Amino acid sequence: MKLSFENYIIDLSKPIDISLPITTDGKNPIAWYQNQPEIEPVKMGDWIGKVSEGKSSTNFNNIFFNPHAHGTHTECLGHITKDFYSINQTLKQFFFTAELISIQPEIYEGDLVITKDLVEKAMGSKTPKALIIRTLPNLDSKRHLNYSNTNPPYLSEEAAVFIREIGVEHLMIDLPSVDKEHDEGKLVAHKAFWKVKNVNEVNNDARFNATITELIFVPDEVLDGSYLLNLQMVSFENDASPSKPILYSLENN
Repeated sequence: MKLSFENYIIDLSKPIDISLPITTDGKNPIAWYQNQPEIEPVKMGDWIGKVSEGKSSTNFNNIFFNPHAHGTHTECLGHITKDFYSINQTLKQFFFTAELISIQPEIYEGDLVITKDLVEKAMGSKTPKALIIRTLPNLDSKRHLNYSNTNPPYLSEEAAVFIREIGVEHLMIDLPSVDKEHDEGKLVAHKAFWKVKNVNEVNNDARFNATITELIFVPDEVLDGSYLLNLQMVSFENDASPSKPILYSLENN
């Protein structure tokens, strides 16, 4: 099946999945000092919710995980505010023009930082609704790293402001956070992108509709350029949800 979008044709039979799953086999990424997620059959007395155990006609699992720590997730500004805001209530559209860029972070004061200059150079004059940042080197180990206490690369405040000002509403990155791991709770990139000036009393012009998606993985064979993004998530009434961003190549109509 093919879909016509603006001046392009999109082949829906060729999705490009840039999400990382939540698993219990040690192959998913972990962040924020959490243990592995748990997926276990329900046990009630001598009954076990697992067909292979011979006592159940169905597989019936409980799942324990943290959306921010285990796999690809999408978050709204409720992630940093005193008042509760839900990703399920703030994300209401799911298809967006998207630009994929690859960036080698620069060393700044001992950290690896994605700077405004790097983003501006990679973007040129493009102003998509969604921006996908693939950091270099793009090691396959990103799929299953334990990022806790490793000081991963992060986005500078100036870069986050630039991304916001060119009209990007949905920012995606292959790191556990757009901010520095240990930053004394400043969260300057989150605040800059969402335009949150006071987490205790959110300003009216904060970007309630904007989202940040973290812990994606974009394989090397997916080339930098323009795509259609389908941002899928679970309907959790929470600041964040596991998500499944899917890219589609654009063909000239």
